[in-house]
Amino acid sequence: MQRPPFVDPATGRQYDTSNANLEGWLTKQSMWLKDWRRRYFILKGSKLFFARGEFSAPHGMIDLSTCMTVKSAELKAGKKNAIEVSTKEQTFYMFADTEKEKDEWIGAIGKSIVQSSGTFTKDDGKEDDDASDDGSEAPEGYR
Repeated sequence: MQRPPFVDPATGRQYDTSNANLEGWLTKQSMWLKDWRRRYFILKGSKLFFARGEFSAPHGMIDLSTCMTVKSAELKAGKKNAIEVSTKEQTFYMFADTEKEKDEWIGAIGKSIVQSSGTFTKDDGKEDDDASDDGSEAPEGYR
């Protein structure tokens, strides 16, 4: 079964979400009501999509090329295995079911942030020397 594409409401552009880098369930804090909702997340390239179900059309997207940081956020979010993804305009909070999943998401999102920044060269596959070695947090300043 194939998931429908994400359609950006602002531009009408369609984004294919098949062949994702990473996908799975996280619980995300809603922007307006601040309640927690379980969503299916799809990381593909520099975009992080979220949907109500595994095969539902995504209804939201975080452009990681505008992201400043991804890090653990248990204290800020008040939830175990919490993750913070921050852009200049917004901060998103979500949490994973396990610490292992949280670390996997932070590493994958951090890698996407670095790859979409100018510090990553596809020739050698290496990041700038200032990049974090543990993959747990994308360094500040990579925009």
